[in-house]
Amino acid sequence: MGSSDMFPPLHPVPALRLAASLGSTLWSVGGLAGAAKARESAHSWARRTLAALGVDLCLEGPLPEGAQVWVANHLSWVDPLLFLSLRPMAAMAKAEVAEYPLIGAGARRVGLRFVNREDTISRGVALMGMVRDLRAGLDFLLFPEGTTTPGDRLAPLYEGGLRMAHRLGVRLLPLRLANVDGHYPWIGDDELLPHLRRLARFRRTRVTVRPGSVLDPAVCRDEEAWISTIRNHLDPAQDQDAKAS
Repeated sequence: MGSSDMFPPLHPVPALRLAASLGSTLWSVGGLAGAAKARESAHSWARRTLAALGVDLCLEGPLPEGAQVWVANHLSWVDPLLFLSLRPMAAMAKAEVAEYPLIGAGARRVGLRFVNREDTISRGVALMGMVRDLRAGLDFLLFPEGTTTPGDRLAPLYEGGLRMAHRLGVRLLPLRLANVDGHYPWIGDDELLPHLRRLARFRRTRVTVRPGSVLDPAVCRDEEAWISTIRNHLDPAQDQDAKAS
């Protein structure tokens, strides 16, 4: 398959979508004020941005209630918007996000917990920020892989946030993202704006989210069993095994 088949020309409608998405970002960033209002604004902005980019979120089953922490595997920079479109949340993000064009400014105003996962001190500071958010009653979103994949495997997990949720007695909902359209993942050395433009070349982009069951630390025998259960649900191999059977 040639490159022209993989990436069709940028038609006027997707181009306008891309412009609308960037305009929505600028508008939202300018309107953020205060943590609570910022998260509500981010919730609305996520919905508008997904619509502008033509990204369709397909839920494979109902979303269980009662989990303060949501945890998912990671395919693209768009992933946080998928979940923020479902409910306002605090979140942890890699430090580079703070410097992304347009998006970085909004992420800082929203109050994301930025972390350099290669730095022990940075990880500790981010975890303490997460603890403060959870104790304040905020919902929280985690991508424990700390990097993106094409959706064919699960990268090794950074377990600090997961273990902290267990120690705090916080209920957790694992959600598995599946890459329906091959142009969705953002991996390797991709830069943000070229990837954004690539998404806009396609009229629709489908991403599925498969909710698991709410996990309660009180009924989990120890942290290792807790981590293992989360890992098993997030692993894309579960989808491959289902297809094989």
